[in-house]
Amino acid sequence: MRFTNHDDRIRYYPLLLERSLKELPSIPLPEGYRYVFYRPGDRDAWIGIEESAKEFSSYEEGMQAWYRYYGGKEDLLLDRMVFIESLDGKKVATATAYIDPSKQGEPFHGRLGEGWLHWVAVRREYQGKGLSKPLIAHVLQVMAGHGHTHVKVPTQTTTWVACKIYLDLGFRPVPQNADSSRDGWRIVKALTGHKALEAFDPADGKEILAKGADKGKH
Repeated sequence: MRFTNHDDRIRYYPLLLERSLKELPSIPLPEGYRYVFYRPGDRDAWIGIEESAKEFSSYEEGMQAWYRYYGGKEDLLLDRMVFIESLDGKKVATATAYIDPSKQGEPFHGRLGEGWLHWVAVRREYQGKGLSKPLIAHVLQVMAGHGHTHVKVPTQTTTWVACKIYLDLGFRPVPQNADSSRDGWRIVKALTGHKALEAFDPADGKEILAKGADKGKH
């Protein structure tokens, strides 16, 4: 059975990865694209990218996420939320150098230390064009430029393709999550065979499938 990214046939487990912001990779963006920061009015472009990438099932869900995480904090996005634009000005990918959402109530300005790689997404029709790794590498540089020294990124087994990209870029499972979601990491090991997951034995087929997936239920 072949699995895709955002594949709800896969048993769901939350995953959390981390890495230092030292010795960051530098990966050139393919020709025909450029980086731009968020500017007022870009909210709907952000929602459109995330919805296209199946992070949201509707525009309304995207609006709820925007106001949950960024409402009233849009000024902080001016040098933290990054887009990839095509040369004709179409925004096709995004990621944000942010903070742990669980610490939203704490003061943000001047806050150093741990950063949070937030809402990474590429429009569906632009996936497979080599944009994800340059985007992530660039946003890690942005994060380091703000004084952060460490970064975490959340994902899940259903987005195992994204998880592989993070592993390729030097992220590793957070120890607590490696314990609490060990079967999730076993699924990622089975789907990717990634060398960074040598500590995990691969899950078998029945362990990978969500309940009912083998009967065509999604």
